[in-house]
Amino acid sequence: MLVNGQWTEDWQPVQKKDDEGRFIRQTSSFRHWITADGSAGPTGDAGFKAEKDRYHLYVAYICPWASRTLMARALKGLEDVISVSVVNPVMTNQGWQFGGHDGADEDVLNGARYIHELYTRADSHYTGRATVPVLWDKKTGTLVNNESADIVRMLNTAFDGLGATGPDLYPQALAAEIDTLNAHIYDNLNNGVYQAGFASTQLAYEEAYSRVFATLDELEQRFSDGRLYLFGDELTETDIRLFVTLVRFDAAYHGVFKCNRNTLSAMPGVHAYMHRVLALDGIRNTVRIDHIKAGYYSIKALNPNGIVPVGPEHL
Repeated sequence: MLVNGQWTEDWQPVQKKDDEGRFIRQTSSFRHWITADGSAGPTGDAGFKAEKDRYHLYVAYICPWASRTLMARALKGLEDVISVSVVNPVMTNQGWQFGGHDGADEDVLNGARYIHELYTRADSHYTGRATVPVLWDKKTGTLVNNESADIVRMLNTAFDGLGATGPDLYPQALAAEIDTLNAHIYDNLNNGVYQAGFASTQLAYEEAYSRVFATLDELEQRFSDGRLYLFGDELTETDIRLFVTLVRFDAAYHGVFKCNRNTLSAMPGVHAYMHRVLALDGIRNTVRIDHIKAGYYSIKALNPNGIVPVGPEHL
């Protein structure tokens, strides 16, 4: 936790909770947008023009929010346009750290040891948590955006003039339906598994658990008609949002977050859908089960001995 630019206390998984012990997630703070011409986006200041090799993503394979941005980058063919650094999956007392783990990078761009150093480099008086993803501007040396939903949207359109390919992840014809389903999946599944895992009362846990499996049952029914993706044959950003939770479910949420009514593999429609998305070009490279297990099972509040389960070793 940073307070006025200074690291003040050891990292804790529960950011905030209400009077009933329900986990409350922090709101993202940096909300500038990259646009094709550098004009201001829906929030933030102007000046962030889409340019090749100007921007850099800091991500964690463990983190579903960060993995959203990796998926969008892959689906839009932007691997040669936006560079990436991956942090260590094991959370330290100072939060996300660079290097020291197979598949984790050193910060060769800024020379930081911890992600929180990037936040104070962008704002020397920053107060809050230092999360991933971080979208960084190499040209001005500052943090553009740390909200995955914004980053996915800007990657979908901002780089079209620089050779971006792939599907339109937010087609206007489906915009209203996408926004509605995004909110439902986020509240009850994406964040629901965290609300179950980080609940501090039985009531809060059981509420979240019920919403998680009610939503999974709805999705199982949705895929019973043989559709490829959530809205039929058209892949959208909602599929990205759903996939990042599904791909972590059996390896992490079923165990450490106590979402254990059944594994995802027991739901044939949802399970087959997850594998369809996984098979898309570039997506498998955004998933590291070893990082996912190492990260979630390193949370001392939930697994004080730090023992990482042997299985599953693959999807």
